[in-house]
Order: sequence, then structure tokens, then C-alpha cells
Amino acid sequence: MTIHELTKLLQPETPLEARFLEDEEFRRGLLWGLPRYGHPEGTIWRHIIEVNENIDALPVDAATRRKLRTVCWVHDTFKHVEDRGNPRDWSKHHSVYAREFLSRYVNDPLLLNVVELHDEAYYCWRLAHLFSNYAECERRMRRLRERVGEYWQLYYLFFKCDTCTGDKNPAPLIWFEEHMEDIEVVEFERGEAAI
Repeated sequence: MTIHELTKLLQPETPLEARFLEDEEFRRGLLWGLPRYGHPEGTIWRHIIEVNENIDALPVDAATRRKLRTVCWVHDTFKHVEDRGNPRDWSKHHSVYAREFLSRYVNDPLLLNVVELHDEAYYCWRLAHLFSNYAECERRMRRLRERVGEYWQLYYLFFKCDTCTGDKNPAPLIWFEEHMEDIEVVEFERGEAAI
């Protein structure tokens, strides 16, 4: 798929989003993926469109929306180079590659942390609810909260937008919204009705 075709599909709104499309490895990542559990849409570019639709349905200001879109564009785009060996090498997780890519364009350590840790709340939920390892869940949640700092609400908003796609399990998001006391729970605003 050409830059022109991807531009037409993804409709970049900022010069930064347009610059991402100039990178060959980034474009390769956009085309990766087949329909699978959690991602019936298949390719990364389709997932980006779905997450962006959720971002558009949030009652947020323009600066927050821009940050969320930046995270959206890069968060899963490097799944095609992720090491899936066993045991897992977490230094080769797609989110680490996404952070490294974004750091070439953005000098915002907290935003980079949001990108790198975008799946961490899900992993914490798994620790507690699938493995009954509540102590490790709490430890990792504290670390996550420290690393995203004042972007905690932004982290939550992105987690919501990403989790509410495809056929993903809503339980991690429900848990997050019910147990994180220092977030402001928001609902999507689509047309006349809130979701």
C-alpha cells in the first residue's frame, strides 16, 4: 500500500501524523495483522481507525485529543517486529519499539511512557484475575502510576479507547474504572446517546 493510499485511509490531522507515514518500517507495521481474537479487524491501520473513532467520541480538549491520537498511531504499529519467543524478552515488546520510534519525533517523557506502558493495565488485571497474584498486580500498578505521572488520566483515556475495540474483553477496563480512585471516569459521546 502506498503512502497516498494510507494517507487517504488514516487521514492524518497533524504534520507529525503525516511524518509517521514517511517511515518505511512504520508503513510496514501498519499493514501487519490478520483477524484474531481481540483484533477481528486484522491490520494495524484498521485498528488505528477504530481507536481514533473512540478518541473522537471522548469529551476532551484539543490538546488531549492530539496526544491520544499520537499514542494511537504508534502504540501497536511495531507488532510485526516483536519477539514472541518463550521465555518472552520484554525488551523486544512492540510497545518498546513504539516508544523508540516516537522518541525520534517527540520529547515528552511521560507521553513516551504512556506509549510504552499502554498494555500494562491489562497485564496487571491478568495478574490479579487470572493468576490471583494480587501483590504483584499492586506493585506493577504503583509503578505504572509513577511512570505516567500527571498523564494518569490520559493513560486511562487511551486504555479505554484501545480496550473498546474489536472483540476485546471489557473486564480489564471495568476493573480499572471501578478500582482506580484517582481517575475521572468518562463515557463516549456518540450522537445523542452516551455509551
